Amino acid sequence: MRVAIVTESFLPTVNGVTNSVCKVLDYLRAHGHDAIVICPAAHAPSQYAGFPVYQVPAIAYREFPVGMPSLQVQRILANFSPDVVHAASPFLLGAQAIAAANRLRVPSVAIFQTDVAGYAQRNHLGPATKLAWRFVKWIHDGASLTLVPSTASMDDLQSLGVKRLERWARGVDLQAFHPNNRLRPDARALRERLSPEGEIVVGYVGRIAPEKQLERLVQLAPLAKPSHESVDGRRGLPGIRIVVVGDGPARGQIETLTRGMPVTFLGRLQGAELSAAYASFDIFVHTGTEETFGQTLQEAHAAGLPVVAPRAGGPIDLVDDGNTGYLFDPGSPDELRDLVEDLLVSPLLRRRMGEAGRRAVLGRTWERVCDELMRHYESVLDVPTLGTASAHRARLKR
Repeated sequence: MRVAIVTESFLPTVNGVTNSVCKVLDYLRAHGHDAIVICPAAHAPSQYAGFPVYQVPAIAYREFPVGMPSLQVQRILANFSPDVVHAASPFLLGAQAIAAANRLRVPSVAIFQTDVAGYAQRNHLGPATKLAWRFVKWIHDGASLTLVPSTASMDDLQSLGVKRLERWARGVDLQAFHPNNRLRPDARALRERLSPEGEIVVGYVGRIAPEKQLERLVQLAPLAKPSHESVDGRRGLPGIRIVVVGDGPARGQIETLTRGMPVTFLGRLQGAELSAAYASFDIFVHTGTEETFGQTLQEAHAAGLPVVAPRAGGPIDLVDDGNTGYLFDPGSPDELRDLVEDLLVSPLLRRRMGEAGRRAVLGRTWERVCDELMRHYESVLDVPTLGTASAHRARLKR
């Protein structure tokens, strides 16, 4: 099969979109398929897994390259003559690719992966929130099929009236993230550095950006008073070390907010260093409410860690509340701290939830997940495309 992957994010930018695109490309190469990548211009490699990478004009927004509409997109697609266009987290570039695919009579599969409308709502943009949802609907109405990663995403798009929806989750590397990695020398050395006095390590992995809401970590602040009571009545958690893996535009703000707390920022890690970081944690915490999926939660489960995450978005599907971790009410200022405290005081509970989390992801290898993606590709090969540019413009007017 010939697959054209048009992605809003690609290397060297590392995030959930890039990682999943790379895993799909690895799979396509291993199984003898042909592919190309079209991405925003941001110093991307000229090829990946032996497949050519085409860069189109982009602008930078908050350290993130945003692909702009370009006549190159349809020309590249026409020259490659794909069987299917895979639009990863489509926004401006992906929307153009879907429109071009329709003009070329090529089916397209859109991967809903970024909550664009959630950004508008969080930033109190008022009427822009409704406009953002209309834009999301227009993009996905143009695709032959939209794949959503979670129940929450399915509900959101169904409520918009988007048709042709199917579930497609993400895979996890069960070897890179494994409880046995705690025995590795690099993981043990990192653990000793992070926890010299035997502190319980509470870890976060992900982008440090406003939508990740890392300011919630302040709720875990250990306080100096013996009773662990602050002047406003809040209790802190003693004997912990908070570790943040990742980078992003909000790092300075979070460093300021957590000044005086036992917090270590390790920066962006990949490969063996990232595996060692997970292996050094005792508890994994996620703070943001806008995750369409939550790949780092799966990685934490694979590493045998209990997970504490908000009862919102993708984590609702990934965390079996009370079994593989806890879901906290994002509207309650104290619940995150209280649930982390439950795990803090009970090594047995941490071990039981970590083992349950590992079992829960054993069937989610990237090989199996990409096998499922291929079936989705095949399902649209005989589906009539949505046609001409004028039809696409008509949808926009609606």
